[in-house]
Amino acid sequence: MKRFSPTSPSRRQAEYIDWRSIVTRKEPEKSLTFGRKRHVGRNSAGRITTRHKGGGVKRLWREIDFLYDKKDIPATITTVEYDPNRTSFVALLVYRDGTKRYTLLPQGVSVGGKLLFSELAPLEAGNRMPISKIPVGTFIYNIELTKGKGAQLVRSAGSSAVILAQEGEYAHIELPSKEVRLIRSENWASIGALSNPENSFMTIGFAGRARRMGIRPSVRGSAMNPVDHPHGGGEGRALIGRRRGPATPWGKLARGVKTRKRKNRSDKFIVERRK
Repeated sequence: MKRFSPTSPSRRQAEYIDWRSIVTRKEPEKSLTFGRKRHVGRNSAGRITTRHKGGGVKRLWREIDFLYDKKDIPATITTVEYDPNRTSFVALLVYRDGTKRYTLLPQGVSVGGKLLFSELAPLEAGNRMPISKIPVGTFIYNIELTKGKGAQLVRSAGSSAVILAQEGEYAHIELPSKEVRLIRSENWASIGALSNPENSFMTIGFAGRARRMGIRPSVRGSAMNPVDHPHGGGEGRALIGRRRGPATPWGKLARGVKTRKRKNRSDKFIVERRK
């Protein structure tokens, strides 16, 4: 982490990740980079559907390989790069046949490291294989939910899941949320944990940086009028003053309320709910 001298109130609070000691290349691979319009919280009609999003600097889209369809071909990590569209670092892989692909960088792997996606791959960080071939107690990421659909679970910085047990056609996997879920043993997963675990300790520091990230200001409900928010009104600073507890601007209960559908098709795969 990088800290600054307290030359201003914003600098006093800011804590950044020291990219220079990790990233080896600034410009992305041109053949794997595309322009992409960010929707910034708007739907197809241009109306705001997610508040507090908008603006921000332009971003190029890096095409990350989540399908991992090039199996049994060794690949070498040639560069480690920063991707503004995700929290972990990305690595540029060059396969033995010359193909280039972007992948999420795992911890403990650097430039020059070898990765292999195969049923016979060695048990090393970054390698990918079916869950049935991975021993119980191993940390994994980039987990498939549906066979052939590619990595869908555990893709954020520093995250990893743990294989708790193998039982028949399913494996018991503890996700980062501490939810224990059944996932088919024939699905694939990558070994290890993702890079940039310090991301959760980063402090934005000042409002201008948040705006460049595409985060717009949010106003406390207690600072509004009663017509604008259930928390608004009152003389001076007042408590929420609701028997049912905190609410959203539309009157729905907030904080600690379950939002998952009561009759969800995937409920049968959940062994233990998240805390």
